[in-house]
Amino acid sequence: MDGDHGVTGFDALRRAMAENAEEPEGPARNARAEQLLAEAEQLNIPLAVIEALGHQLKVYNYSSEKAKMFVPFARLLRMWDERPEDFDEYETHSLHWVFKWMTTGMLDQPHIPLAAMEKWLGEMEHRYRLAGHSERAVRSAEYSVAAHVGDLARAERAYAAWLAADRDDMADCHACELHEQGWWQSQRGRDEEALELWAPVLEGEFTCAHEPHAVLASSLTPLLRLGRLDEARANHLRGFRLVRSMESMRSAYADHVEFCALSGNEARGLELLAERPAYLTDDGHPRSRLDFTAVVALLMDRLTELGLGDRPVPGPAGRSWTAAELAAHARAEALALAARFDERNGTAHVSERARARMAQRPLVERLPLGVRAVRTAAAAAVVPPVPVTAQETGLPALIAEARRLSDTLQPNAVEAWAAVARAARGAELDPRDRAEIADHEAMDRGPEGTELFERAAELYAEAGDPGESLAARARAAYIRALAGEVDEALTVVAGLYDEVLALYSVDDTGVLQTASVLMSRARILMRRVHEAEEDAEDAVLPEAEQAVREVLALVEGRTGDDVRLAARVAEAQAMLAELASRTGDVEAAAELFTWAAAGFVEAGLPWFAVEYEARLAALLHHLGDPAGSERALRAALEHGGPHLEAIGRAQLRLQLAELVGGRGDDEEAAEHALEAAHWADEAGEGPTLGALARHQLGGFLLRQGRWAEAAEVLESALPDLSAETHGDGAVVQTQWWLGDCLSELGEHREAAERRLQAAEIARHWPEQHDHATLAHLAAESLGAAGLPAEADRAYARAGGLWRELGNVHGLIRSLRARAWLALRAEDGADTARELMAEAVRECEVALGETQAEEEARQRLVGELGYTHRQFGDLLARSVPEDAEDDSIRAVLEESLAQVVEAIVVFASLGEHALDARTGAELAAGWLAADLSRPAEAAARARAVLDAYGGSDGSGEARDDETARTRRAEAEQMLGLMKEQDG
Repeated sequence: MDGDHGVTGFDALRRAMAENAEEPEGPARNARAEQLLAEAEQLNIPLAVIEALGHQLKVYNYSSEKAKMFVPFARLLRMWDERPEDFDEYETHSLHWVFKWMTTGMLDQPHIPLAAMEKWLGEMEHRYRLAGHSERAVRSAEYSVAAHVGDLARAERAYAAWLAADRDDMADCHACELHEQGWWQSQRGRDEEALELWAPVLEGEFTCAHEPHAVLASSLTPLLRLGRLDEARANHLRGFRLVRSMESMRSAYADHVEFCALSGNEARGLELLAERPAYLTDDGHPRSRLDFTAVVALLMDRLTELGLGDRPVPGPAGRSWTAAELAAHARAEALALAARFDERNGTAHVSERARARMAQRPLVERLPLGVRAVRTAAAAAVVPPVPVTAQETGLPALIAEARRLSDTLQPNAVEAWAAVARAARGAELDPRDRAEIADHEAMDRGPEGTELFERAAELYAEAGDPGESLAARARAAYIRALAGEVDEALTVVAGLYDEVLALYSVDDTGVLQTASVLMSRARILMRRVHEAEEDAEDAVLPEAEQAVREVLALVEGRTGDDVRLAARVAEAQAMLAELASRTGDVEAAAELFTWAAAGFVEAGLPWFAVEYEARLAALLHHLGDPAGSERALRAALEHGGPHLEAIGRAQLRLQLAELVGGRGDDEEAAEHALEAAHWADEAGEGPTLGALARHQLGGFLLRQGRWAEAAEVLESALPDLSAETHGDGAVVQTQWWLGDCLSELGEHREAAERRLQAAEIARHWPEQHDHATLAHLAAESLGAAGLPAEADRAYARAGGLWRELGNVHGLIRSLRARAWLALRAEDGADTARELMAEAVRECEVALGETQAEEEARQRLVGELGYTHRQFGDLLARSVPEDAEDDSIRAVLEESLAQVVEAIVVFASLGEHALDARTGAELAAGWLAADLSRPAEAAARARAVLDAYGGSDGSGEARDDETARTRRAEAEQMLGLMKEQDG
């Protein structure tokens, strides 16, 4: 860089300032601007100093050191007053433009008196009037002062005058004006009006260096208040990408932290805080520091409220912080800053706003974002024991309720019996009640519940219910089978089976107890099926099936109103479905799972249907019935309702996303993938299932053209995706999609990096088409990033792969791309010509050798036509500006010959290549005109008019946009050629 050794002239200074302007915002760029001003002063050129001061002022304004901009501005104004003739037109405009920055910039610095601001406002009005500018910018500045101090009446008057005044070249850009106008409406409680004003900026109609960045941030809380949650999520993901690296946008960054605190995304808020620790202490711009400290206090209060006050959090350097400590610190800082502003302003307005901001309540319990999130789980609530005084009166009611819940198989029956156990401490209970307490505690304990089941069995026997006693022992046996002791469990349950049938035969127990023992036996035999080796399945399947059918033979037709018996029938059908699927009878399995699920739903137990509907969905997918599979998954989600565990929700949503996306509904598919990612995180499966959901979500957002959101989600998925867990195909696809997103966002260097990373993995695959495509795409990105040498190497790599694959189209396109890259290089015209000539040869060789069907042959012919056309264009652009007339003419003749070749080739393809042919005809016409052959050019123009139905009414005229554009250009060419002939 010139500045490293001191600038040697005005041009070098300007180049150095232009380079510095492209550097990231921050102290380093500011220091360089200060150095350049010192060097400008050595040149002894007044305009050089003026431009260096203007550059310094601009970089200060777009940094955290805004307070520094008043000094260079005061010096510029003094120079203007002393020698206005030293300022050129641009610097004169700039001086008046930055008046606005000064006036409103003073608001941000509480040490500058209000009287000084009013003086500057008057000064600005006076100078704008002298220079002939509209008062629009002046009234906008007046509104800012009044709004800041809380003078609402004056603010509304100035706001109205601002909008009524004419827009001129001193008015802020459309995007910035709309941002401020919308912000005022939202502050006045008019969120709908604010979003209406912001719409053109959010939709990309108006943009600037800091928009839509600021509007996206400002829109977040109004969108949450209005319940427009999808838009809020999208604006956060889009907007945070834009402000992440821009040091001067602390207030917008604060809006994103606030959004996290108000939408159940506290963990994400902590991540944002960790990225910018200096935002808590940078004091060059007190107003944005106030914004930031206020939202940090809000976020920390929220964490403390969730029981996470002792959690370590990122805070100011020099010590460690807990959430509760940082909450107190940030609140004190915010209120101290607000008090300084209010002292200067003579009002309490700033403090009132800061307090209101910190006192906000969450606007939505949870708003899944799709990006990685570490769950900020609150500490589990401790259930207080029921006081003894309440036990005596409440216990019978608690028992009755627990029994009702267990008799109807409600999901919270175990918890209800646990409440009975707590309430019954020290109370006398009969054996039946104690049996049911022990039985349900055993169910809750799982593998550790065996002894409790045995205790329950003893108590049931003591209560005079030998059948239920056997059923409890059978449940204990099943628990042993689940723990791997299948043979032992079978031995135990065989005895219980004989005993219960003997009791049942003499009416000493009922269907319910007998069915319970039979079902436990069937479950244990099914466990043996699951654990059997594939080649040993045939030996164990028949006994399991017989046991299941015994349950059905006992219960079917005898269920009455007892949902417990209805559940036995449904479960038995599900077991038969499982056995059918193991024998390969997929259709029978699907039918039986359908019956099982329907049985649970009809019994009023829909949550039991979920597992079987999920299995049914998989079978129907296998049978080629995606619609049926989708119906089953939707039913599972609906039937699971609030009882569905987080991991189950994640799995069902992910499967639904795949199915819905497969039929092309990307919007709904994205919603399911988003929910899948959220529930996977909730289940602690973020790095596994969550990463897969994010991968899918990114793909669905990409397909909708939501590039920034997709990029944010895919970048979030990548750290967790691994070849071992998810397969290298998922890793490559994520990198590929991310490269596509970054390319669309204009981040070409980063896009190239992602595509090269994906290509490196695909390099090891047996099938090399993906490797070639990724290398080609990486080359495109490298070229767009201004890295021609790297791009050429990547195109050469892709070309070699295309050649190995026998893909002529890929090879030819890589050669053409390399030709255009070579033309950009110094002395690269000959290389460019050779590469394009090679592309033509490859086309001709392929056409000579092809035995392909007609459609493939026509594609090759079309490729040849485009290559000739591009060769012609390349030759025309290769002529050096300082070339001799004869050499220019020779190259143009070569160019024309190539374009004429293209016309002939396209003509051979007939109507399919009409637009390509007419484009080449017009190019040939302009080349003929450059070669002073007006008659030939006119003939080309007439050929185009004839091709589209002519201007004389002959033929059937085409009237699409291409035809209209080509006809207009042909008419223009004809008119110019007539003038030349005339």
